[in-house]
Amino acid sequence: MLSVFALVWAFAGASGTGAATDAVPVSIEVAALVVTAAAIHLGRRADAAPPSRTVSLPENWARGVGVVNGVEVLAVFAVIAGSNASGRPELIPAGVALVVGLHFFPLARLYDQWQYRWTAALLTAVAAVGVVLVVAGLSDEGVRVVVGLGCAAVLWASACHLAVRG
Repeated sequence: MLSVFALVWAFAGASGTGAATDAVPVSIEVAALVVTAAAIHLGRRADAAPPSRTVSLPENWARGVGVVNGVEVLAVFAVIAGSNASGRPELIPAGVALVVGLHFFPLARLYDQWQYRWTAALLTAVAAVGVVLVVAGLSDEGVRVVVGLGCAAVLWASACHLAVRG
């Protein structure tokens, strides 16, 4: 799942580099597809080593994951609506990145994956950089490139780390 969402972020980032038919966004999108396929292959390979530890899921973990993901979806819609209503749509990428980053903190506990804490921290940092860039006056497109590709890189790194280390 991490790789698929990384692909979505990469496409969002590519959208800030020019028209959909230009060479730069198409090149980014092709590269993103290749990286995503490689990350998925890494996680599904037959010769993967078994996890180095046993995961200890808390009671009712699936319900907790559903609640966290439901709140995340609602918060994403709130960010979009609030940014548009306030006339600041350029804040949407950073706001969504913040929501996505924050939702990894409870998921770290619910999935017993300590690695998600650094995923959360890095995505939150990307969101903060995005806000700084908006305040500094970077174009909407530039913010989309930085936030989109930054989030994609964090999610691909997390996916690959989990695939290799468990």
